[in-house]
Amino acid sequence: MTDGASQTTPGSTERRPLWVSPEVASIGAASFFSDAGHEIATAVLPSFLTGVLRGSAATLGLIEGLSDALLGIAKLLSGPLANQPARRVRLARGGYLLTAVFTAAIGLATTVWQAGVLRAAAWIARGARTPARDAMLAGLAPPDAYGRAFGVERAGDNLGAVVGPLLASILVATVGIRTSFFFALVPGTLAALSISVAAARARRMTTAVQVRERARLELGSLRRAGLFRPLLPVALFELGNITTTLLILRATQLLEHGGRSATAAASLAILLYAGHNATAAIVALVGGAWIDRWGQRPVFAAGAAAYVLAYGGFAFPSHHWLLLAGCFCLAGAGIGLAETAESTLVAQLLPDRLRGSGFGLLGGLQSAGDFLSSTIVGVLYVAVTPAVGFAYAAAWMILAVAAAIVVRHREPRVTR
Repeated sequence: MTDGASQTTPGSTERRPLWVSPEVASIGAASFFSDAGHEIATAVLPSFLTGVLRGSAATLGLIEGLSDALLGIAKLLSGPLANQPARRVRLARGGYLLTAVFTAAIGLATTVWQAGVLRAAAWIARGARTPARDAMLAGLAPPDAYGRAFGVERAGDNLGAVVGPLLASILVATVGIRTSFFFALVPGTLAALSISVAAARARRMTTAVQVRERARLELGSLRRAGLFRPLLPVALFELGNITTTLLILRATQLLEHGGRSATAAASLAILLYAGHNATAAIVALVGGAWIDRWGQRPVFAAGAAAYVLAYGGFAFPSHHWLLLAGCFCLAGAGIGLAETAESTLVAQLLPDRLRGSGFGLLGGLQSAGDFLSSTIVGVLYVAVTPAVGFAYAAAWMILAVAAAIVVRHREPRVTR
């Protein structure tokens, strides 16, 4: 990760902005609304597939696995399309709207395969919009406030992950499982409207005449810009970044073995997961400010170190909910710090014409790493012991901390 934090000229009297602009805040709001919308669907989907459509747990796993894979592919392939400012505006706004439409349409499905296709389509739209949104955010934020800007976006996303499941529980109890999907369209539409505020500003900042180039991955240009070397710690981190459903499963089993009923254990584990997301939102905001002051490398390393402690706690067979709550909060802090640092790295290191490709590469790396880590840890969890699975993930996080300390590279660019 990079060392440099401030982009101001030495001796300059210009002060950092006290807070973010309305355009940056609107992107944070878009992430909040959108995540709340698709988290409603995520919370309801298992019951809908298995209870209403009579599918199996294996089918649910297949749908979610394929959707996550398509999410990563969409991020990687859509990145080059977001290199041009005018195109990224359309990608971001259209992606948010299509995510909401496809997610709500799951409620119309009458077969498992229809629900699977709609879920995959929603995740493709979600992946396609992400590099465009992040490139737009980097173009709107001041260079010395990238950390805070991406902290706002990550905070909005994680807060949506708190509100969405809570809304889902209320909707299921009041309007039923199928109808709950339709309500996901409301926050999704609000997300599309929120991103339009930033899109309007980004369009005004775009030059009137642009040369339309063929979309390419630009891997050679990204290498020459110096992105590959600092992505090594990121790759190590993502190889240890397992899905939160495994954390929920571990907490549920430990709480149940501690004398609680299965229902009570599952309910408490979900509440602890909500605490994880709330912690991630708060820490992302604070971590963004730390990044602007001290740089990405120490903040990223702190995020990976928080995961080492969290995984160590989950490996230990404790049945006390307070210890488990601490582990969830440590994991939330880890993701809040690391994801904000990763996005800031790309924004600072690359010129605007390469940011779409850079964010696409980052998104593809994150998805691939998460898929591999979750798959391997899941197998170790079942075939050996949960402790071995979490120890495996913690080992990658230790390597990520070491790499963040050792791997150095040139200072970030200041070009807009």
